[in-house]
Amino acid sequence: MFGGHIMFGTLLVVSVCLSLVSMDTCPSAGTPGLPGIPGLPGRDGREGVKGERGDPGIPLKPAEALKKGEKGDPGIKGSPGKRGRPGETGKEGSPGPLGLQGDPGMSGATKSHLQSAFSVFRATKNWPEANTVIRFSNIITNINDHFNTDESKFVCKIPGTYYFVYHASSIQKNLCVILMLDGRKIASFCDHIYNKSSQQVHSGGLAVYLKYGEKVWLQTNSYNGMFATGDKGDSVFSGFLIHAH
Repeated sequence: MFGGHIMFGTLLVVSVCLSLVSMDTCPSAGTPGLPGIPGLPGRDGREGVKGERGDPGIPLKPAEALKKGEKGDPGIKGSPGKRGRPGETGKEGSPGPLGLQGDPGMSGATKSHLQSAFSVFRATKNWPEANTVIRFSNIITNINDHFNTDESKFVCKIPGTYYFVYHASSIQKNLCVILMLDGRKIASFCDHIYNKSSQQVHSGGLAVYLKYGEKVWLQTNSYNGMFATGDKGDSVFSGFLIHAH
């Protein structure tokens, strides 16, 4: 700013002196002043608006414009994104067509195959023979004929756990009932008569696991006072399958 004023003043003095020289009244010209200090550089202007995309360049050879580069290899698979929200539940579809009717099964074949139960009784006043199989010749129940009436023995056809029980009447004599399994004693139940003129009833029972073909029966020893009169009491032997194995 000051440099401009000094230069303007110098020019003014020179002009005046020139005028005086022409009039023969101007003294000799003065010494020119020093040049002014350069001003500070100005700031950059604002960026202009981005121009439009230019046209593709002209290829060196016309045939090269139709060629495309080969397809690049696929990139590395990125990490899976976040799971999106579940969509709304769709409407229930219409029911499908009715299927064909199946073949009828065998009536009761499966159930009857796994059933085994019997109840037999004596109807005689005669005592059974000592140390032999007690004969039960009258059938109450014999599902699937697993009790052999000819031998008076139960024959296992379905391996599993069975429960056997008996109810016996006795009079005038002691009675011991022995549960036998294939010739060996499993349990013995005895009742002793204190008054020979009185009648007594006793019973016993237990669960036994049987294999296929094993036999179970009752027998007595020398205490064989079992009897039955029909009107005053019977002696009954029963058994049934609890659980098949």
